[in-house]
Amino acid sequence: MKIIEVPATDAERLVPLLQDLHALHVAYQPERHIPAPGSDGLAGWLQGWLGAETIFALAAESTQGTLLGYLIYELQDRPALPLRPAETRAMLHHISVTGAWRRMGVGKALVEAMKARALDAGATVIAATYAPFNTASAALMKGMGMEPVLTMAEWRA
Repeated sequence: MKIIEVPATDAERLVPLLQDLHALHVAYQPERHIPAPGSDGLAGWLQGWLGAETIFALAAESTQGTLLGYLIYELQDRPALPLRPAETRAMLHHISVTGAWRRMGVGKALVEAMKARALDAGATVIAATYAPFNTASAALMKGMGMEPVLTMAEWRA
């Protein structure tokens, strides 16, 4: 397995893993998510998102060229506020590992690669959000030394 950068032009390679991740969210929170979005729409959306200067995608690739997992993160420069100092934050937005490769270190390798790249880019904070039902993500983040600091709640009409 090797960790590669995924440019916007290769965004369609991420679609099957994104669909897997999205299906989990639809199953637990159907009121928040559109079921079974089309591959073309997802590929176009990912391509646009990954085209942003501060958004990066990494993938774990097998020796045969198959993607085993991916993550998408953003480098955010956050100015100082009266309540906290300035910081550069690496915000992990997505992480997904194909079913057959879960619990085999793929997610950990992706997060470690992201952390190394983010620190090289000047990040002082590594952050992530995950849904309360996603115990695998929660365990991965905890295993990487990340602890919850906020809880978000919402109401929907």
